[in-house]
Amino acid sequence: MNAAPSRQSEAGAGEDGRHARRDRNRLAVVDAMLLLYAAGNLEPSSDEIAERAGLSPRSLFRYFDDLDDLVRVAISRQYERLLPMSGLDVSHEGALSDRVARLVEQRLGLFDGIGSVGIVSRVRAPFQPLIASELAISRSFLRRQIEQLFAPELARRGATTAAGAVATIDVLTSFESLHLMRDDQQFTNKQIAAALTDAVTRLLEVRP
Repeated sequence: MNAAPSRQSEAGAGEDGRHARRDRNRLAVVDAMLLLYAAGNLEPSSDEIAERAGLSPRSLFRYFDDLDDLVRVAISRQYERLLPMSGLDVSHEGALSDRVARLVEQRLGLFDGIGSVGIVSRVRAPFQPLIASELAISRSFLRRQIEQLFAPELARRGATTAAGAVATIDVLTSFESLHLMRDDQQFTNKQIAAALTDAVTRLLEVRP
């Protein structure tokens, strides 16, 4: 016959339950924030966030120090979600046209996924060092991808010319560039892809 559960084990189970509930509510708040961003509300109030999360406004700050803390966690969560999309499954030994096409495809998919969080992170970065640091790491990672993907073409140029090509491709395929083309110029993704493919190819193709 099994012994009755001890008070200590019951207390432990209760503590585990509270932790699980806290984690669920914390995640609900973060996801509510991201949904509001996706809907175009880039500076939601605590009341709006709590309502979307199904919690009371007062309970919101049981899980976060303040709104800045919540924004930072929400941005980090969105970037973590997109990690599988950040890789480039193509060799630098392939045809230049294939590599350019894959880079453009990856950037369009990645920045579409980031969505409004990309805007929020850039607005908040000057005031929140942790967001600025994460953004710098992301930009550095994407720039290294360009250097690795087009290493054969860059190796044929002098150091200064190669650095200029990398910097130009980095800017052309950045979140900011795609955002401007889509929102200001009203380009479709197909038009953006065609423009970027042409520009990047011209920068890298062998010159007579």
